[in-house]
Amino acid sequence: MAIEMIMPKVDMDQETGTVVEWLRGNGQQVKEGETILVMETDKIAIDVEAPGTGILDGISANPGDVVPIGTVIAYILAEGEELPKKPRESTAPALDTPAAASPVSPAEKEIFATPVARNMAAVHGVDLAAVESIGTGGKVTKADVQAVVSRAAKPVDPRDIYATPAARRTARIEGVNLGLVQGSGPGSRIQLSDVKGYLNSKPQATLAASAQIQAGEIIPLIGMRRTIAERLTASYQSIPHIQFTVRVDMTNFIKARNDYNELALKRGDEKVSVTAVLVKLVSMVLADHPWVNSSLIDDKIILHKDVNIGVAVALEEGLIVPVIKNADQKGISLIASETNDLINRAREENLNSSDVKGGTFTITNLGPFGVEQFNAIINPPEAGILAVGSTTAEVVALPDGTIAARPIMHLTLSADHRIVDGAVAARFIGDLKTTLESPILMNY
Repeated sequence: MAIEMIMPKVDMDQETGTVVEWLRGNGQQVKEGETILVMETDKIAIDVEAPGTGILDGISANPGDVVPIGTVIAYILAEGEELPKKPRESTAPALDTPAAASPVSPAEKEIFATPVARNMAAVHGVDLAAVESIGTGGKVTKADVQAVVSRAAKPVDPRDIYATPAARRTARIEGVNLGLVQGSGPGSRIQLSDVKGYLNSKPQATLAASAQIQAGEIIPLIGMRRTIAERLTASYQSIPHIQFTVRVDMTNFIKARNDYNELALKRGDEKVSVTAVLVKLVSMVLADHPWVNSSLIDDKIILHKDVNIGVAVALEEGLIVPVIKNADQKGISLIASETNDLINRAREENLNSSDVKGGTFTITNLGPFGVEQFNAIINPPEAGILAVGSTTAEVVALPDGTIAARPIMHLTLSADHRIVDGAVAARFIGDLKTTLESPILMNY
């Protein structure tokens, strides 16, 4: 009996999954537990294993397709077994199916290809009529042409290469032959950083030309970018945001951080970032303000016992928020280590689903980009988000009547006005300002 392969659910709030890449095609033998598909949720890329042993067939979702959870996307058949009579119809051709047979010769038929693909084919002398498309709608893309060029340079089956989902996806998009990339991960597994390093090793003229061409492309709103768009639109439209901004004198904060780093240097520990200190101090203040550390879910207000701080990390294709669990119960050293690890793995697109779950409050810092002040949109179902700006020197009047230049940072709290009253939010941001201006050297 045919084994159904469905789009899996890996997150509680997941409704769809995006097909990134099939590692096996129709008609190929697969083994139970073997990775045959890379899918993407709104947060992470995931390797999907074959649910049984047999022949893969009936693939009905191509790279880029957004498929509802639970939808049958392929079957695994026994030898000689036929597909079920009514398999899920697909609007795109099967992955291993060449262009439909036609009495018209390849030279006479119309070839659908992107401008980038045509340009690359002309440079490398590739006949577009002979290029097999695996893109949605059967249009030849840059990746399709690059695959032909790469195979000619060094025949290799990418399915036999040990690589992370993020590395595979980036290699496919950028047209990189994974057989030419040296892996630096465990067991020589190719990481995203390895692919990026390979790309950076290309001649700058080639990269510049590529970037110039790509600037004119039309990018479909799918995967992480689509989910971000939908969630932020829903958040901004359904949650009444109230904002509170304070100016914080960072003199003592900077001194405290320097003290932490001197101790870290002596102990051989990692340096403490501004974000790590902010996570610790914000979590301490949140512990005393449960309404700001709350959520509104199904007409119920949940005052969270744990203080789990999400740290927004910018990626090329969007934004992801890994979470430091129970931050108020941890020391600066541990928070610094966890923060660095989560941020690095986020940029490597190597996070687990547990790394991005359970947040109760979010910090987003655009200070490194030179942004002095901004309003952030709440990450539902959380009740608040803190927008951190850059620290700049400003002339201020001191309590003794003198004037001095001090490092000033602007913090803006966005709160859900349905559950956080103005006075409650004001007390929180006021206490946070006091804490940042007079940080106590906590247990390291």
